[in-house]
Amino acid sequence: MNDRGLDPRIKAAFGDIEKIPEPKASSREELIAQANSDEAVESRKQAKAYLELQDREDVASSDGLSITTEMFASEPDGNTINIQFIRPESAESLPCVYYIHGAGGDLSCYDGNYRTWGRVLANQGAAVAMVDYRNSLVASSGSEVGPFPAALNDCVSGVKWISANSDALAINPDQIIVAGESGGGNLALATGLKLKQDDNLDLIRGLYAMCPSVGGGDHDMYGNYAHAYGIEEWNNRNPLAWPGFASEGDVRGLPPTTISVNEFDPTRDEGIQFYRLLLAAGIPASCRQVMGTAHAIEVFPAVCPDISRETARSIADFCRAMGSRAMGSE
Repeated sequence: MNDRGLDPRIKAAFGDIEKIPEPKASSREELIAQANSDEAVESRKQAKAYLELQDREDVASSDGLSITTEMFASEPDGNTINIQFIRPESAESLPCVYYIHGAGGDLSCYDGNYRTWGRVLANQGAAVAMVDYRNSLVASSGSEVGPFPAALNDCVSGVKWISANSDALAINPDQIIVAGESGGGNLALATGLKLKQDDNLDLIRGLYAMCPSVGGGDHDMYGNYAHAYGIEEWNNRNPLAWPGFASEGDVRGLPPTTISVNEFDPTRDEGIQFYRLLLAAGIPASCRQVMGTAHAIEVFPAVCPDISRETARSIADFCRAMGSRAMGSE
């Protein structure tokens, strides 16, 4: 937080937060035990309280929005997953941002900051379907956790459910994009790769990955998260778990994709490298850098509301443009 170019609001919001040293673990089982210790439970309680403070009506009003919870059965495990569905109150068929929250191992789209971020997105005139997939360590709004491929299976199953239920949800099936930030950016790109692998890419029109934690380099930067989510898949260089290992052949055929990175973010170069891979493979891709910002600051709209709204506009405009592209190709 000492970078001279970092937005002062970010320094004020996070500069005094003490980073608790993370004891290294050698297995996922050890991590689960640590996550359920009294100390970890109390620390998580404090973190959740801070996230609740981020839920601000003055930053993103719920007036004129419909906010519901939808549920679907994920395949192949049959577990139930919740979707926080936010949309403007109207009968109009809207473009849909299928949103995947960050994958810290214990986050939820129902956390206070994500409730606000979902409203910021919906206030741009789009429907927002926030999938609360299985975390790797601590349960989100469901009761189960699991390593790779649990989260990916849930995210892919949710895309299929949204598409199949587009009429009931009043969303335009030709204007569905998959978006996400951090580990959710990883999952957004991996969802595209999995849909391509399964010949289901026609369900979506684009991908929008914010500060995607795609891996592919030194897993020490990810600390214990690499072990929690899938260190075996890292060692196997599996692009469905860590898209940073993808080849040109793996990504060729993906839909138009936007990569958004934050200037002062350790994962910035991973995102830029993935963007360059997309270009080399002939994918219509763009990359934007949000100057003066830290990792995933957009999903804390109370800190820098203008920056969050700017990125939300970018996502919504991308979503609408993809629908226009689809109609123009018919």
